[in-house]
Amino acid sequence: MRVCVALFTADLRLHDNPVLRAALRDAERVVPLFVVDSGIRRTGFAVPNRAAFLADSLADLDAALRERGGRLVVRVGDVVEETCRVAAETGAEAVHLAGGVSWYAVRREERLRAELAGDRRELRVHDASLTAVPPGALTPAGSGKDHFAVFTPYFRRWESFSVRRVLPAPDAVRVPDVRSADLPGARALASGSPSPGLPGGGEAEARRRLRAWLSGPLSAYDERHDDLAADATSRLSPYLHFGCLSPAELLHRARARDNPGAHAFVRQLAWREFHHQVLAARPDAADHDYRPRHDRWRRAPKQTEAWRDGRTGYPVVDAAMRQLRHEGWMPGRARLLAASFLAKTLYVDWRVGARHFLDLLVDGDVANNQLNWQWAAGTGTDTRPNRILNPLVQARRFDPDGEYVRRWLPELRHLDARTVHRLPRLDDADRAGLDYPAPIVGLEAAAARFRAGRGVD
Repeated sequence: MRVCVALFTADLRLHDNPVLRAALRDAERVVPLFVVDSGIRRTGFAVPNRAAFLADSLADLDAALRERGGRLVVRVGDVVEETCRVAAETGAEAVHLAGGVSWYAVRREERLRAELAGDRRELRVHDASLTAVPPGALTPAGSGKDHFAVFTPYFRRWESFSVRRVLPAPDAVRVPDVRSADLPGARALASGSPSPGLPGGGEAEARRRLRAWLSGPLSAYDERHDDLAADATSRLSPYLHFGCLSPAELLHRARARDNPGAHAFVRQLAWREFHHQVLAARPDAADHDYRPRHDRWRRAPKQTEAWRDGRTGYPVVDAAMRQLRHEGWMPGRARLLAASFLAKTLYVDWRVGARHFLDLLVDGDVANNQLNWQWAAGTGTDTRPNRILNPLVQARRFDPDGEYVRRWLPELRHLDARTVHRLPRLDDADRAGLDYPAPIVGLEAAAARFRAGRGVD
């Protein structure tokens, strides 16, 4: 009886899962394995919001497997050691794994391949599982470079790539007799309490949200995705991050709608894949400047703390930061505004902000979080690295009625749209009786400091 192991990592789903389908094709019995990796705790990446979402997703995956006659096998410890132990206990000939792009994922794959080879077992890596297009599949023609450093030419090539077909969920999964730990709860995965507005995890919830998104809101995405008050983005990013939803399936289904909203949404999916191919080629970009600008970052602990707490005195920035703390999530425009304010207005090292986002974001993904932060800070792939976003202008443009600000800043709910965005320009007399802080920095002085620190005319 031939046995294979399907090692789940960031692909916690049964629909369109190349790892599981390949293992089922290769063997009569398959071990669907998830290892609660002790190494993740040591990196500081195990935080309450993602732990709670992961616990939901594992429970949902186990339930779906049991409906098909199988179950999820759980082990706790070093992922390489535990996977090899399971392979030895079951006599598995091969382990199937989705290819990752972070330094941690690449190192895990290298270690696993070496350990399995020592036992005469095979590691089979599937590169089109966590992204629709394999990270290394596209390179600039004739340049000798191993990745695209600018999004637009990448997007042109990415659009014409033939994405693999969507794979059905299996009808049955036969699992050999093998020991399993209990499914972990959120508390077992990370200490601390998750955000009160955190969404539920799992493939079933992902597919429910996908159906709702495709049935209507997607068609208006091109016009409304930057409208902060409208809450008109898909909110599917946590499900993509944990692999509860297949990026290939999402791409196929969005393209099938063939309308302006779908086209704009597909472009955002391409941004996600662009960042993955950058990190695959440059894993050091997770914590080093992709394009060094020789910035002389400031140490501003009090201002940074005010930014974290949503008390900067700039309402749209503070609303974004309070949404992050409450939901473990924020729309892309809010992320950009908050990141630009810290890196360009306060001139604080982007790594400080990226770490805070990773501490709270349920979709905290190394490739997208770090490289989006670098884009905002002007050390990444932005072709205009010295642009500075004015939070007052951005607020009027993307929250014209002040609804988003009033939603997240209850102390300002009595103010009208015209007044709520003028707060940073009010003098002390006008602020009397207002339970909201004065601005922690002036925009003109901040812009001058940024330009001087970077040597920009």
